[in-house]
Formats: sequence, C-alpha cells, structure tokens
Amino acid sequence: AMLKRSMDPTFIGILVLCCLISAANGKYNIYQDPKQPIEKRVKDLLSKMSLEEKIGQMTQIDRLVASAQVLNKYYIGSVLSGGGSVPSRTASPETWVDMVNGFQKGSLSTRLKIPMLYGIDAVHGHNGVYRATIFPHNVGIGATRDPQLVKRIGAATALEVRATGIPYVFAPCVAVCRDPRWGRCFESYSEDPNVVRAMTEIISGLQGQIPANSPKGVPFVAGQKNVVACAKHYVGDGGTTKGMNENNTLASKHDLLSIHMPPYYNAVNKGVGSIMISYSSWNGVKMHSNRDLITGFLKNTLHFKGFVISDWQGIDRITSPPHLNYTYSIVTGVSAGIDMIMVPYNYTEFIDGLTSLVKNNFIPISRIDDAVTRILRVKFTMGLFEHPLADYSLSKYLGSQEHRELAREAVRKSLVLLKNGESADEPLIPLPKKASKILVAGTHADNIGYQCGGWTIEWQGLSGNNITAGTTILSAIKNTVDPKTKVVFQENPDFAYVKSNKFSYAIVVVGEPPYAETFGDSTNLTLPDPGPSIITNVCASVKCVVVLITGRPVVIQPYLVQIDALVAAWLPGTEGQGVADVLFGNYGFTGKLPRTWFKTVDQLPMNVGDPHYDPLFPFGYGLTTQPVKTN
Repeated sequence: AMLKRSMDPTFIGILVLCCLISAANGKYNIYQDPKQPIEKRVKDLLSKMSLEEKIGQMTQIDRLVASAQVLNKYYIGSVLSGGGSVPSRTASPETWVDMVNGFQKGSLSTRLKIPMLYGIDAVHGHNGVYRATIFPHNVGIGATRDPQLVKRIGAATALEVRATGIPYVFAPCVAVCRDPRWGRCFESYSEDPNVVRAMTEIISGLQGQIPANSPKGVPFVAGQKNVVACAKHYVGDGGTTKGMNENNTLASKHDLLSIHMPPYYNAVNKGVGSIMISYSSWNGVKMHSNRDLITGFLKNTLHFKGFVISDWQGIDRITSPPHLNYTYSIVTGVSAGIDMIMVPYNYTEFIDGLTSLVKNNFIPISRIDDAVTRILRVKFTMGLFEHPLADYSLSKYLGSQEHRELAREAVRKSLVLLKNGESADEPLIPLPKKASKILVAGTHADNIGYQCGGWTIEWQGLSGNNITAGTTILSAIKNTVDPKTKVVFQENPDFAYVKSNKFSYAIVVVGEPPYAETFGDSTNLTLPDPGPSIITNVCASVKCVVVLITGRPVVIQPYLVQIDALVAAWLPGTEGQGVADVLFGNYGFTGKLPRTWFKTVDQLPMNVGDPHYDPLFPFGYGLTTQPVKTN
C-alpha cells in the first residue's frame, strides 16, 4: 500500500512542494504559512521564542537610536518617528521607504524573521512629512458632524502614510476635551462624547471597514493600502483639572464611563489594532499603572484583543519626577497590562530591567506571553509577515490632488459662522467677489504653518510658507475674487491707514500660534498680540469679517460688537482655498460648534448640559448661508 501511495500524483506534488518550502526555509513553520489561521500562527511562533525575543517584541524605539544592527541584536519589535523625527526635512516618499526597509532588513535577518512595526503620529493627515496633505485638526472635523467625511480622510491618510512605507499610525485621538484650557483640545473632536463616538469612523478609513459579524474586539486591517490605527489616550485625557496636560482627572466611575470611555467602545467594535495609554491620572492613580482599567476593563470586559501601547516615556512618568525608579516603572506598567513600551531611547535599560524582573519572578511569563501574543496577532492580521518590505508604488498618493480636494471639502464643512451682520436681514457673507478694493489683514492670513497648527512638519508646528506645500487664505482670496477686484494685504495696518483707504470691506485673519501638548496649555485663552489690536484697528472703520485660526474657543466677547461677521476656522491645514470657498458663497456654511464658546474663562469648565450653562455661543450653534450661483 505504501508503494502504491507513493505513486499517487497528488502525494508526489505535495512532497515536491514540501521540499521546495524546506529548501527555501530550512523547514516548514506553521507561523510562516499564510493559509493557517492567525491564532495558530501566533501560538506556533510564540512557542519558538526565547525570553529575549519576546521582550524585544515589547520594545519600541525611536528611529534616532535605531539601525538594522540594533533591531537584529535586540530583536526590537517596533520603531517610531517621534514628533518631527524624520530622515530629512524635505525627504521624498522614496527616502522614507528606503529608511523603513533598511530597519526592516535587520529584523528579517533574525532567527525567526519577525518583522518590526513602524509607527508615526499621523493625526491630521501624514503631518510629519513634507508635501503631504494636511487635513483640519480634529476640532474642525468635529464641526462637520460628518462621519463619512472622516472615514474618507482616514482612507486618504492611510494611503499617504503607506506611500512612505509606514504601516502604523498613532491616531485617532478620541479624547473628550472638557476644558479648552487644555493644550491638546484641538486634537479632540468635541466636548460631547456622542460626537467623538461618531468620529471614530476614521478608524474604518484608516484600517478598512470591518466585516459585519466579526468577532468582538479582534483587530482588523483590510490590506496593504490600510494601516493599523491607535485609539488614544486611554482614558480621561480630556478631563483633567483646569485642562492641565497629563494631570489628574477627578471623576466618578459613572462620569468616567459615560463621558470619557464611550469612544473606546466604538473603537474596539471597529477592530482598532492598538490603544495608547494616557499620561494622565484618574482620581490620583496614573493611567499607566491602572491594572483595573487596562487589564480588567479594556482587555477582560471590553474583550479588546489588539495590543496596548504606552505613551512616549509613559512608564517613566509613573514616578514623580520621571525615571526616578525605572525598575518600579517597568514592573508597574507591564503588570498593569501594557504590552508595548514606547521607551523610546534607552532601550537596553528597559530590556535589561524587564528581563531581570521576569527571571526573578516579579513578572510572570504569562504576562509576557499575553503581551507578545497581542503584538503578533496584529502583525499577522495586517499581513506584515507576507509584506514586510514596502516599495515605491504608492508614492503618487502623497499630497495628491484628490486628497487636497478632500481636505478642501473638509475645510468648507468645518467652518462655523458665528455672526453674520447686525441682523439676519443684513448679512455680510457671502461676500461679493466684485469690489473696487478690499483689505486682507492679520497675522494668520498668509502663513501655512499657522493655519496648520501643531503636529505639522515638527512636533510644535512652525511659522511660514516654505514649510510644506499648500494654499494660504490670502492666496485663496486672490484666487476667488473677480480679477478686477484689488486685494490689498497689510498684516497689521494702523487705524488711520484703514480709515483713509476706502476699502469695500475687510477680512481679518488672526488666531493662536502653533503649539502641541503642554506648550498649548493656557490659563487665559486670550488672542495673542497683535490680534486684538488688528481687529480693533480694522473693524473700527470698515465692514469686517474676522476669521479665527485657533485650536479652541478663545476670548472674543470684548470685540464682538465691532466685528460684523465672525468665522471659527479652527486649524484648517494646507488647503486654505476651502476658507475662501465659503466666504464668497461658492458653498454655504454648514459647520456646527463642536464645543461650547464661553464668555469668560471664569466660567470654565462649562460644557453642554451643565446646570449653569451660559455660553457666548452654545454647543451646536452655527449660522448657515446658501451658495450663490454667481456673484
């Protein structure tokens, strides 16, 4: 029978195939077979890994300390670009791909050939990369109330990130910002958890649409034109005292679960691959040390099956001052349920520390195995083992015209019209395109960096028009008005100049300078100088539209009587043409406030539904205009 069986052509075919696989690989491994179920592949690979290889998977390092040699020697599982950590200021997509692949070759030359996962903050488009499309920041997206738009933005962002060879993004931020004094409020879609929940639809764009009846909590990535997403910052980042960044969120369990937690239910249901822990504390307990909320609630109650990642030096900041007792930080963070640690520089200290804690039984191997299982599950799900190396085939998507049009549409839909003339029957907007002479003034009228805000090219953002490609609001106005209309730009004109020049009307564009994280924390929320004096000087003697470029509501009440029309433009990004599109009536205003606009900072925190709700403009407010066919 054996002889007969060995002559069976199928059997011979299988034998030949097995020989080919063995020849290529040394031997057949379940984990290297894409036909095997993911959980079998994970289990097989985990069973072959040494402690050293497992701890390597849990380690994420910045590109500044990464090399093929380092990844190979320490079995590093992940590399990131911190804010502004780029191969060069104007690097092409091809340069990025070559860099990422260079690191990956170090991982692929290890014993088990486990590919590393490269991550980057792409929080309003692929914002660290020269010439990428910069979309409006989340606060503006919240004003659109359009989940399908945000899904398209997610898909476009995924393509631009993949164009540079990167398969993982630290987005979306699903913070529910309850106090605009917080420097990250522009990264929050809204003060209302329901708006934030709706906007988690960006995950379905970034990762791809999860199929109906998928198992709950299991990560999903559609393919090589999608990326792994990361819902952040778990949990309560937007609820800290006075909006102080990384501070303490004082809240009952009921408030935590009803205000800050809901977006995570949606994110987990959409198959989000990873969740980042917040620097902040809940009722005095650092989130990076909160086992009940990370392991108990997120993993066991919500059945989240992706991996949990720390924030940048997040475990260091468990102690005050940071890094006071790193051994304590490692044992506390890992025991809480954090799977991947964003170290990001001193990786040998982390690896040695964790290895010693496991060998001395302070951390059980079962905790290590849980972490590595989750990381590998995501790597197998996204096809990283089959497609570890990127190519140049997607480079055409970076900053593509189609994506710029999408960003421009997002800008139009994000603008909120707060005032339009002294009464409804005397609107100023839509502005006439035909006029003899108009004035454009303000610090933010001709500045790409300012209109993009923080997290643009560099971590804190930049000033200027040469930082990346885009259209300033001034250029957009010039593109839109009648060719015979004279457009005069004066950044900071004095009262006499404005009065003597007989302008038909003026557009004043002022706002906040770029900032990110703690640098944006503000106790007074005033418009920086010379913003207020520009408003006063211009609006005193000519009909004026004031366009605010800010990451949040600011103090505007003192100037409101002088202002004829007021537009909240948030941080619109590179496509300033979208601002002119609605000012001149090519499209109507449709945006609604995603946050309450306060009268004075003494009222804060003040959110919709509060008992003493007395806003200047309430949550959800926004005047509308009709598009004009010709004007």
